[in-house]
Amino acid sequence: MTVWSRVSERLGESLLAAWYGDAAWLGLLRPLGALYRRQVVRRLADFQSGKRPVHHPGVPVVVVGNLTLGGTGKSPLVAWLARYLAERGYRPGILSRGYGGESVDYPLRVTASTPVDVCGDEPLMLAAQTGVPVVVDPKRARGAERLLDEGCDILISDDGLQHLALGRDLELVVVDGQRGFGNGRCLPAGPLREPLARLESVDALVVNGADPGDVAGAEGAEQRFSMTLDPVAWRRLSDDQRLPLSPLPFACDVHGLAGIGNPPRFFATLEGLGLKVAPHPKPDHHRFTSQDLHFDDEAPVVMTAKDAVKCRCFADARCWALDVEARPSAGFIEWFATQLDALTRVAQGERQ
Repeated sequence: MTVWSRVSERLGESLLAAWYGDAAWLGLLRPLGALYRRQVVRRLADFQSGKRPVHHPGVPVVVVGNLTLGGTGKSPLVAWLARYLAERGYRPGILSRGYGGESVDYPLRVTASTPVDVCGDEPLMLAAQTGVPVVVDPKRARGAERLLDEGCDILISDDGLQHLALGRDLELVVVDGQRGFGNGRCLPAGPLREPLARLESVDALVVNGADPGDVAGAEGAEQRFSMTLDPVAWRRLSDDQRLPLSPLPFACDVHGLAGIGNPPRFFATLEGLGLKVAPHPKPDHHRFTSQDLHFDDEAPVVMTAKDAVKCRCFADARCWALDVEARPSAGFIEWFATQLDALTRVAQGERQ
């Protein structure tokens, strides 16, 4: 990693801490935040009015995104949606920007052999977890057409809330129930990509790990639900073998490694499973190297599934991933089933 990359990561960590802690010095950035907010609102209005073109692929599109920078749990919800749809006879496909990856050719169909530095960590993880077609493309509309070529009849756009050139039928926003919307201000004075008023136009807000009533700002969404991220198995990186959570397949004193938006949440999960954790937080989408796995002892190293796709090629027998799955509330499942039925009827009517 270059010196500039290290400096950039440190700055990112400092900003996240300030946004979610509402540091007083952020008041200096409020004029820039106001300017950013005006630009975002104007851009949204341009797409809604038709001033900027919107392409709809002709099959239902479900967007899963967030208003904030920093991890919220949206990718596990994307995986849950893909499995839910596949189990009910649909042919879902996942569309991603592929943050952290760079390809010479787009759209890019992600497979198990796609290098993570080409497609990004989340698309590779989602392809492994779901088994459905995953396509990466900075131009979402173009990527959507590739998924149609793969035979998909419903699309899930991961982190696609702000990619407005792609038409959508449902917008789901995920927020971390512990951190909420931070100080409630737009970039760079706060973590918001869009103002909280955007919640008034989305179809549903899903709060990860808390009751929606406990999150300030959540009342802006008409439909509000909760979900949890539940551990399901330990996975040894050297051979991808999955083992049950109990009994522990390794010693309880471990190194915890997390290059996600909210590392403390992962470390707390490990501790809840009976581990004594030496935490090693990294910025979201951190580019891991073999040096990141070198410690002064031979204790097991436990990481997230997203980090595992970047570490597997140089991981040894000490390295494990904790696989987790989203568990949406019963209310969300019932609501989504109703929305899905409505979308299916509309799609069938348009084809007749």
